[in-house]
Amino acid sequence: MYWLAMKRATVTIGDELEAALQAYLAKQEVALSLTAIVQAALREFLARRGFVPSGKPYRIDPAPKGSGRHDVSIRHDEFLAADEPHNSR
Repeated sequence: MYWLAMKRATVTIGDELEAALQAYLAKQEVALSLTAIVQAALREFLARRGFVPSGKPYRIDPAPKGSGRHDVSIRHDEFLAADEPHNSR
């Protein structure tokens, strides 16, 4: 339960930083919360200094040849929209 371990903090920022933050928010296609921005900035700050482990890139290992359907990458919408799950072959 991640949210139970969250801590609250009050942050005071100067006018220059607030203006930069407002300019950044105005240019975003998706509305971001101030909390999300502060958490991301703090995580990056601490990761650069070695206090938070940086995330490893996500890697997907391909399945062995012949392990399933050959046309999923082309017909993915059909497979995802199907009422019944398809067999692995």
